[in-house]
Amino acid sequence: MIKQNILTLKDSYCKAPFQYNYDNRIPSYNSDSIIAANRDLKGKFSDQSILILNALDNLDEVHQIMELKKDSTLESQVKVLQLKSKINSKITIALTELDAVAAEFDCEGERVAQIGNYVDNLNDSRNNKLILYSIVAGAAASIAGGIVKDDAWSSAIDIGGGALGAGFGLATLNPKGKKVEFIHQRNLLRDIWNEKLESPNFPPFVWYMYTEKKFSNKDGIPIIQSIRKRWLHFQFDNDLKAADGSVIFSDGGFYRADDLHNRAAMLNQMQSATRTINQNINYLLLDLDRLIL
Repeated sequence: MIKQNILTLKDSYCKAPFQYNYDNRIPSYNSDSIIAANRDLKGKFSDQSILILNALDNLDEVHQIMELKKDSTLESQVKVLQLKSKINSKITIALTELDAVAAEFDCEGERVAQIGNYVDNLNDSRNNKLILYSIVAGAAASIAGGIVKDDAWSSAIDIGGGALGAGFGLATLNPKGKKVEFIHQRNLLRDIWNEKLESPNFPPFVWYMYTEKKFSNKDGIPIIQSIRKRWLHFQFDNDLKAADGSVIFSDGGFYRADDLHNRAAMLNQMQSATRTINQNINYLLLDLDRLIL
């Protein structure tokens, strides 16, 4: 009997070596009120830039810069540069948070894909052996049938050899194949799937960017809702019950090759979604530069 459980994985080398205690303050999701309260910035900043400044707690500095720009003295110019430096410091931290999250998604995606390929190779090797056994069984039955002169025994050998060969052939059609035990109590994909307003596994700023609908360019829904809809359609064939019960969103368990490939694809999608947020930061930096000039 072929042993199915081939490997157990527990600790991931992709997660940060220690847990950083981020400020748990999640920016306000009342985006329309925030934009309305800062309508004096509308000529200089996009709505998304205003919301990012609010998330970074830098709106006061921007208002001060706008007042100081009315004064062309050297003292005012120095204060403007000091305030811009303060804003840039917050932006730098936000960018490193995005990079850190994207890097973990990238690392974990590569790790899972490697395991999936390993299982694929084992399954291919197993199938090749079964095909070989099927050919050998058929050939042996044919030779034996030719040697045995008794018609009854010859027919029995042909039937038995055919059944044995068919059995080996059917075994290659096993859609599941081998599996690995993969434990992941820190499950970033589960946080995305559950779609809560906060997550202990993500910096608050990154989670805000995922969940604020103003930062989505599709259907006016947050980034993670859009991602979740694609997962449901492409990974789970629109079967919500199967998705909710999937090992992918649990603390871990037994994974087949298909599960591993799905998990790798989902991790890579989140990496891409995280990196696209840098575009919003880039637009904010351009708005700031125009304000200072």
